[in-house]
Amino acid sequence: MTTLNPADTSTWLPLEGLAPGFDANKAPHSTALSGREITVVDDRGTRITHRFDDTTVTWDYQPGDGDTTEAASDTDDYEAFEVDDELYFVQFHHRYLPNEAVSLVVDLRLGRALAIISVILPAAEQGKTRVQHIFAPSVIEGAEVSGEAAAPTTTLIGRRVEWVYSEEHAYEHVYLSEHWYTWQCLAGPERGLADTDENSAWQVRPGIYIFAWREKVIPCASVTIADHRDLNAIRSHGVLFGLDETGEVPTHFTFGAHGRLISTSHHSAGLEPAEFGRN
Repeated sequence: MTTLNPADTSTWLPLEGLAPGFDANKAPHSTALSGREITVVDDRGTRITHRFDDTTVTWDYQPGDGDTTEAASDTDDYEAFEVDDELYFVQFHHRYLPNEAVSLVVDLRLGRALAIISVILPAAEQGKTRVQHIFAPSVIEGAEVSGEAAAPTTTLIGRRVEWVYSEEHAYEHVYLSEHWYTWQCLAGPERGLADTDENSAWQVRPGIYIFAWREKVIPCASVTIADHRDLNAIRSHGVLFGLDETGEVPTHFTFGAHGRLISTSHHSAGLEPAEFGRN
């Protein structure tokens, strides 16, 4: 067995090396959407219809004005997790396009949705992580739309959260700015490893956030949805998606975690990271 050397990233585990047991705290798959047809429409007029049964989703993609994505349809396996009342996190990995995975937030109460597309680039590009995220807020066709649309947020900045994924896996996250966070493995096969990577955070409902990160050492990225309303009992659901050790085979698995707020940083006036780049 290779010993992990924090300073030598060539010894770090590939994505599939993390998977065994990492999903112990995953919530049960919800079939609440089974039998439903949900069509989401974004501001370009792009329409995506989803027809759910217990374990598969049949979808049809019709691009709107300015959307260069080709029309497509297929059926994929999916998992759905109930985040809050009438709020679901749906995850599926395309069969027809294995370098893409979809995280779909469906808010039946507000009549809104948010799709996060994880895309593995064909090759490494200067200045970009190998896996990229595309965010597409939309509304649910035929639903009464209310509340605020999902949007980027700076609320998490300054928080330090301990996350427990299983009896063997634990990490901490320090949310530094709109673009960066630091992670450190506290328990598990990556114990002692740490890095600072790119992130994006969006608010879905008050206190409920999408947190997505993109790693630069291992070719992978994650999308999570986390309920921070009780800071002593934070709950998250998520997915990791990227390439295996060969750098050729897409690897996709879901997980869950229980978290708690350890501390919050407060900066002096004028030095708040949430204000970087603002006049």
